[in-house]
Amino acid sequence: MGPADNVTVTTATPQSRNRTAKPHPTGSVPGPRATAPWLVAGAVALVLLASAPRYGYHRDELYFLLAGRHLDWGYVDQGPLVPALARLADTLAPGSLLALRTPSALLAGGAVLLVAAIARQFGADRRTQMFAALLGATSGIVLATGHLLSTSTVDLVVWLAAALCTVRLLRTGDGRWALAVALVLGVGMFNKLLPALLAVGLVAGLAIAGPRRLLRDRWVLTATGLFALLAAASLAWQAAHGFPQLGVAATIADGDSSYSGRLDALFLHFVIIGPFVVPLWVAGLVALLKRPHWRGYRTLGWAAVVVAGIVLLAGGKGYYDAPLLLVLTAAGAVVAAGWSARSRVRQGLLVAVVVLTAASNAVLLLPLLPADRMPGFVVAVNYDAGETIGWPAFADSLAAVHRDLPAEEQARAVILTANYGEAGAVARYGPPRGLPTAYSGHNSMADFGRPPADADVVIAVGWPRPDRLQAWFTDVTLAGRVDQRVAVENDENGGPIWLCRGLRRPWADIWDTEVRHTG
Repeated sequence: MGPADNVTVTTATPQSRNRTAKPHPTGSVPGPRATAPWLVAGAVALVLLASAPRYGYHRDELYFLLAGRHLDWGYVDQGPLVPALARLADTLAPGSLLALRTPSALLAGGAVLLVAAIARQFGADRRTQMFAALLGATSGIVLATGHLLSTSTVDLVVWLAAALCTVRLLRTGDGRWALAVALVLGVGMFNKLLPALLAVGLVAGLAIAGPRRLLRDRWVLTATGLFALLAAASLAWQAAHGFPQLGVAATIADGDSSYSGRLDALFLHFVIIGPFVVPLWVAGLVALLKRPHWRGYRTLGWAAVVVAGIVLLAGGKGYYDAPLLLVLTAAGAVVAAGWSARSRVRQGLLVAVVVLTAASNAVLLLPLLPADRMPGFVVAVNYDAGETIGWPAFADSLAAVHRDLPAEEQARAVILTANYGEAGAVARYGPPRGLPTAYSGHNSMADFGRPPADADVVIAVGWPRPDRLQAWFTDVTLAGRVDQRVAVENDENGGPIWLCRGLRRPWADIWDTEVRHTG
């Protein structure tokens, strides 16, 4: 565990090693370096790479590929980082799921290393670091985000890297680590704006638990300026476009998006790492807030509480602060190691936690089961699994409607989709099927272009009822239904396909005011 509070050691700083002994403000010294976490990280990355080609694109990935064709400094719902990665992967290996998902698999391995490194800073020995790495590798947030190209995967590594630098800052008292925190969070702002939430939590934690002198430290103040500079660069696009991410956040808070709604967000906190791991991260939180010789780390405990409170009160998605749960899990691994040190039964319980977590999360979050025989409980728990199945058949369903049109109508028809994934599927699978261009008002899809002025024959998909469409067209009829040829419940399978004719008003009049929407 940790030595007494008055132990004096020689510690490393970001730029040099102190020539004189310096007391650890936390009274804690890091554990020895270990190789086992590297093996665990490599193993989970290999598993994710091996499973990457199974099933198909997730609808978010289809959107990222489209966004990558329209590279910009920002988008309605994200920064430029992930669309740029999607563009790069699809340029190097067009149509390859393995290439598209390789960055996420590597980032997931990096997340495992960061969890173990944080545990080491808390004083974990080699076995405990391996235990922390195993908890990270089998966690739901690592497996789920590591399987798909996702902004959440980048967020995960950004938050964990910032947390590791914060632990070093608190352990050594060296304000120069704040520069590393600011750099990581500032770069992370080019992915999503969520690193700003972590910054708020860390400042609140320092204000509540201290050491408050860090709030006046010249390096910390310099770091604040660095973060503000990077944040301003990432926010420039949002500011120029009226901060559309605020609209996305409002839609999420209203519960009109996956994993949104306050009750869903609260529930997700207890399953996103793994339900068997909850006692460990709770123990880690209590230890960070209560252990006398971890007094210097209380900032992290309070940061986790503050950030979780903001997410729940603001109606954010429950996985936004999941990286902090992994920080608590790293602390909990150290607590559990001490608890089980002299009891084989307790050690067996910890092994069982890892095994049960690995087995349950692998089945629920990785594409291990046949897509055409996926049990309903998998999609019920893991909504994203259903959104990676059936996209070619989705395009086939639209193509059947398009083929039935008279030749003159086929020539001027377009496709209108309710969400960006459907538009992305048409862009990916439509050309070989002779489908026309798909348009959507969803998030940044609205900025990628609206239909031509003379496009008065529209195949519309994604609207369960025709009411909205009838406000835009004089004639709306049911032309078919999406048949993905698998018994899976997702947002598309079995949905109606509408044939719309006769624009009531020009596209230019309704596109930004009525068709455009966020979520």
